[in-house]
Amino acid sequence: MLVRVLEMTDFTQLYEGLKQERARLNGELEQLRATMRAAGAEREGSPFGKREEEASEAFELEKSLALGRRLSDALADVEHALEKYEAGNYGVCDLCGQQIEPARLEALPQASLCFECKTRQTKNARSKSAR
Repeated sequence: MLVRVLEMTDFTQLYEGLKQERARLNGELEQLRATMRAAGAEREGSPFGKREEEASEAFELEKSLALGRRLSDALADVEHALEKYEAGNYGVCDLCGQQIEPARLEALPQASLCFECKTRQTKNARSKSAR
């Protein structure tokens, strides 16, 4: 089996992909905000009707807020990766300082942790939530 090693040009390709992802996420966030503004404007002029309608609107708002948080978190990860690239330390694990595996970066260009550190972090989070 041939193992492909990332070269600097591949980092450049990953960087360009990260910039495209940033633009996509910003677009989705703006679209979500516009939708939420429009929904808020519709509610302002009319009093709430039935409780079922209120519950449905509250549910939709919660869904939109959760989606907004996920998009914002993803955007923050992409921004962090872009900053690391521009600082010259892209592909270096934030915790241990070792190189992040090339296959991991190809699959997840915004990865900031090597596989070992990410696995350890996930196990720690699971054990804390199980308490």
